[in-house]
Formats: sequence, C-alpha cells, structure tokens
Amino acid sequence: MRLDKYLKVSRILKRRTVSKELAVNERITVNGKIAKPSKEVKIGDIIEITYGTRVMKIKVTDIKEQVRKNDAGILYEVLEEYRISQDEKKRNE
Repeated sequence: MRLDKYLKVSRILKRRTVSKELAVNERITVNGKIAKPSKEVKIGDIIEITYGTRVMKIKVTDIKEQVRKNDAGILYEVLEEYRISQDEKKRNE
C-alpha cells in the first residue's frame, strides 16, 4: 500500500493530502530513508513522521484497505513519540 494512503487508512494522519505534503517536504522516513508519498509500505517497516514540533515513530503491524475507526490502532505500534523545540526544528530545516 502507498505510504500516503496507509497513513490515512490507519488514521495516523487525518487526510491523505496532509500525508502527501509531509512526504514531499521530506518530513517522513521509512526505515531511515526519506520517503515519497508513493513508497510501498510493508509489514515491519518503521515510519518516522515529523509534524510541526511532534515526532512519531511507528512500526507497521498490518495493512488493510479499509478499517473501522476503532480498529485503526491494530495497523501499527507506536515505538516513540516526542516533541522537539522550535530551535531544534529550525536547525533541521
């Protein structure tokens, strides 16, 4: 499944366009490499998303085309979640 679609289906991000925009702006990595929105995601992949000052690292545990809102959490496991300071964010840009 495409990265942008996976992030939307799993409800990690609310809209596919947001996923796409983050990927285009090099704010998403898959297995440590900057990923494009079209990157194919597989079970076991590690995705790191930087969204504003928030950083979230997840492991893909399942892939489904459709999933109910209450069941979206079974598609991934949160490995790490933290915030970065504005100064740190500016240095990374």
